[in-house]
Amino acid sequence: MTKFIDKKESENLEFKKSVGEWKEIVETVAAFSNTSGGQIIVGVSKSGKIVGMEIGKSTIEDLTNKIVTNTDPKIYPKIAAEKIGEKNVIVIEVNESTDKLVLAFGRPFKRVGKSTIRMSKDEYETSILEKHKEKLRFDNQICKNAKLNDINNDGIIEFLKKAKTERGLDIELDLSLKEILMRLKLIKDSKLINSAILLFGNNPQDFFIQTEVKCVRFKGTGVTGTMIDMKDIGSNLIDQVIEVEKFIFSHISLTSWIENGKIERQEKWEYPPKAIREALVNAIAHRDYRSPSKVQVRIFDDRIEFWNPGKLPEGWTVETLKEKHESKPFNPLIARA
Repeated sequence: MTKFIDKKESENLEFKKSVGEWKEIVETVAAFSNTSGGQIIVGVSKSGKIVGMEIGKSTIEDLTNKIVTNTDPKIYPKIAAEKIGEKNVIVIEVNESTDKLVLAFGRPFKRVGKSTIRMSKDEYETSILEKHKEKLRFDNQICKNAKLNDINNDGIIEFLKKAKTERGLDIELDLSLKEILMRLKLIKDSKLINSAILLFGNNPQDFFIQTEVKCVRFKGTGVTGTMIDMKDIGSNLIDQVIEVEKFIFSHISLTSWIENGKIERQEKWEYPPKAIREALVNAIAHRDYRSPSKVQVRIFDDRIEFWNPGKLPEGWTVETLKEKHESKPFNPLIARA
């Protein structure tokens, strides 16, 4: 009677007829490592028919060596000889790799359905960036040539006072500037990082010219309208938010009235100040600071536009933002401030 494996090939299960297909086995080991792990059964046809195989003294050792020799980083899967009925098979158990950057014969593979396929160049590069994202994050990199005297001491003290009152940040004001920056995780390897200069620098634009915010008030509802006012606002990010808000509020209307029976005057801005602050802070905190482009605030007769050089997190769409979602700040150290 012909025997079949109960399961069919899937994203986590692959059949190979013999160890003669060792190159494909190595590629599948890499693919499983780069996806979610899996199992390879050698001695079974693609249809699931158990054909069995001869397993000599060195069969498993030779197969193990081929896998280890041709994967990078080297993969050491669990390999064992087993019996299905009267037939001998080899079962290879592959765990998921933590960084999903395993190569087979110098090439990256992944598992899609029941197929092992080559990763595209973009996919592999994305995986590399994901692995090293903490090291490559702009906000966490050392700011070349920056010194402690480039930091606005008064500004950082004011920040600490406000942060202590509003969110209970517990950092003593009488600490040295260096100790304060260390507590805020703005020093790495005894050197200032980019976030320190961006948040509290005297003149961040001396280091990063792209950090200015370009503010424009247009007449009408499009960029082809007359430019009523324009200003490039520099300074550090904390002072920048204040100055950009001043520009915005100088170009939107404020309605005021006195209700019957009341003495105090009522006021209402054309746009809610809280919404303006949130949009502005998000545009500045979550921009891509590697880009040479500036954050832009464009005020029209019927709307305000906030634009920044950046992108949504990998796999996100605009619809994702409308749903309940986790926070994935582009610049965590800046967003935290």
